[in-house]
Amino acid sequence: MSSSSLNDAEALRSRILSSKLYFDVPLSKVPLLYSNSYDIAFLGIEKLHPFDSSKWGNICQFLISFGILDKRCIVEPLEASEDDLLVVHSESYLNSLKESSNVARIVEVPPVALLPNCLVQKKVLFPFRKQVGGTILAAKLAKERGWAINIGGGFHHCSAERGGGFCAYADISLCIHFAYVRLNMSRVMIIDLDAHQGNGHELDFANDSRVYILDMYNPGIYPFDYEARNYIDQKVEVKSGTLTEEYLRKLDEALQVAGNRFDPELIVYNAGTDILDGDPLGRLKISPEGIVQRDEKVFQFACEKNIPIVMLTSGGYMKSSARVIADSIVNLSKKCLIQTSKGHTST
Repeated sequence: MSSSSLNDAEALRSRILSSKLYFDVPLSKVPLLYSNSYDIAFLGIEKLHPFDSSKWGNICQFLISFGILDKRCIVEPLEASEDDLLVVHSESYLNSLKESSNVARIVEVPPVALLPNCLVQKKVLFPFRKQVGGTILAAKLAKERGWAINIGGGFHHCSAERGGGFCAYADISLCIHFAYVRLNMSRVMIIDLDAHQGNGHELDFANDSRVYILDMYNPGIYPFDYEARNYIDQKVEVKSGTLTEEYLRKLDEALQVAGNRFDPELIVYNAGTDILDGDPLGRLKISPEGIVQRDEKVFQFACEKNIPIVMLTSGGYMKSSARVIADSIVNLSKKCLIQTSKGHTST
């Protein structure tokens, strides 16, 4: 390794060790991360994108109303600072977000280009940075408690040098780099079950054998990133119109193969709900019950192998997504795969 590479590695390590994003969470709290700041609301502009930008808050409201989560037990993460983001992102990329037109392209809402960047930072990028803080802290909590769910995050189209598809920061890549240093981990599995290909983390870990990527996605929709597909360790393509039974059968097979090929110390589960029947962007036909079963299968996989798991909510473009995610979390609690404040004991 050259001296410049050693210096870069040391600077990276120093950034991670000096970060405030990892903090101790009392046992009275549940490893479920959320902040009111996650939700994006600004003059109705958020309605110009099909993503339900109040989804995150609605999930928590459902869980509280169902009686399985006490509001006081939710963990609020810190906002990822520029120094935190520089662990993965370049200065030039972060500087590009100071141009509102670049942010408008990434979040796919053209009118954002017309707004002063100070407003864009406050109303769009600050919520994203809070979610990044949640994803990063989730790995620490997962190691301590066996599981953690960030009610947000999963920005899998963003890589070190490029954002897109409503993803401005590479929270999955950041989470893993922090886990390498702060949790002393060297084997991480990404299980990406969002309908879209996770091209951001695939590009970021293209030459990193410490990360194993299982990506189950619809090849006929965005992002059509053929270069990134070369870096998927286990590719499972599910075409438009795929039904629940076939989807779950393919998932069972995929998890069995992944378990035989790789022995991770952490699973990062990107649990997009854009596979739901009727989702305008995912184009798959998975029932709400199918998503509940999908999540249960992934948590069961982690539980049987005693691997800490981080779940991120990622994409989902229908108002019904929030209820489906809440129902899934309730099911995980009932099946003793997680423990919520008023839920069942984890095994």
